[in-house]
Amino acid sequence: MSEEKKIPYKIYLNENEMPTKWYNVRSDMKNKPAPLINPGTHEPMGFDDLRPVFCDELIKQELDNDTPYFDIPQKILDFYKMYRPSPLVRAYCLEEALGTPAKIYYKFEGNNTSGSHKLNSAIAQAFYAKEQGLRGLTTETGAGQWGTALSMACAYLGLDLKVFMVKVSYEQKPFRREVMRTYGASVTPSPSMETQIGKKINAEHPGTTGSLGCAISEAVEVATTNEGYRYVLGSVLNQVLLHQSIIGLETKAALDKYGIVPDVIIGCAGGGSNLGGLIAPFMGEKLRGEKDYRIVAVEPASCPSFTRGVYAYDFCDTGMVCPLAKMYTLGSSFIPSANHAGGLRYHGMSPILSQLYADGYMEAVSAEQTAVFEAATKFARTEGILPAPESSHAIKAAIDEALACKESGEEKTIVFGLTGTGYFDLVAYQKFNDGEMSDFIPTDEDIRKSVSLLPKV
Repeated sequence: MSEEKKIPYKIYLNENEMPTKWYNVRSDMKNKPAPLINPGTHEPMGFDDLRPVFCDELIKQELDNDTPYFDIPQKILDFYKMYRPSPLVRAYCLEEALGTPAKIYYKFEGNNTSGSHKLNSAIAQAFYAKEQGLRGLTTETGAGQWGTALSMACAYLGLDLKVFMVKVSYEQKPFRREVMRTYGASVTPSPSMETQIGKKINAEHPGTTGSLGCAISEAVEVATTNEGYRYVLGSVLNQVLLHQSIIGLETKAALDKYGIVPDVIIGCAGGGSNLGGLIAPFMGEKLRGEKDYRIVAVEPASCPSFTRGVYAYDFCDTGMVCPLAKMYTLGSSFIPSANHAGGLRYHGMSPILSQLYADGYMEAVSAEQTAVFEAATKFARTEGILPAPESSHAIKAAIDEALACKESGEEKTIVFGLTGTGYFDLVAYQKFNDGEMSDFIPTDEDIRKSVSLLPKV
């Protein structure tokens, strides 16, 4: 066996090597992400302003731009040990199939019942809600991964959970819905007729397939009108990227264990939780001037907030009841086409990632749906894992990078995030296999129309 082959297929950390702190990338950012602002007064929102919606400890994490590391509470660490550390896998078989000199690694976050990375933040947010003495939580979910993860966390801690699931995903993924219900959550297709905002959206957009922005509005309404409940979000927010830094911290520790330095780090981007978590410690080194990496965000061509959106203050939700966040956005009224990457159907992007992108620390590309599923199929046939449609955007970009290395003869090291499995996405794979999948790309006019409605700040 060659020296290179001594690097195992799967690199695991042992229990004593697991991170015990989350890393806050904002602490190393020269330009901090812009604050959330009140849509009425246009003033920055502080702790008291956010208390009706979010848990107290999570608000503190959301607003903290300076603390580099946060201790992970022991109860959360104990829960993490059920499925963490997750493996960093060398994609030897994919490399061979591509005939590339590139070395490809992927961080696999699908080794838990929720099937994705979302559990990392779900247990943290549920823990702080329980500590505060709350009765329950409300949330939205796109593909269903976040809703599944949060239902597991709430069941573990004895909290009630109300989930509003984007209607198109609710219909496409009934089994994901049933997993949530098995863990005790109530699941409602959004937009629904159960909230004032849901009724309004249905009246204005008859027959709509929904969006994460719609579902967020309904979940916030229910949280703020029911005593003992708070709203939690699975992506976008600073606190979520903080919790998800466990992905990048483990990835970096595994690479360091074998002296591996990546050239390119790739993650799919919807709201930003997976990408932000994966790149966190690498971006920290980049911000501090210690090392340099190419960091690439990959988003669907059907919902291209980075590549075709504008950097501006916008509502985080379609119902316009949430705070305004400065982010790359397509406009809160933008409802993407019914593509199969449900977890990437958000009109905006994390304020942290938006600031880093605006400052030139990372790149962004978009990918069309059929090309993404071609990459997913190649990965499944070589690496033996059926990837989630969201993750497959990162696979597509990693394959493109590897083929470019084949063309140039460069031996780059590529790391990407495999956020989860696609076993609840078989309707999408059926469409692809039957040749019935098409690409949905918004026109310039579609985007201009929604962007024209941005709030004047």
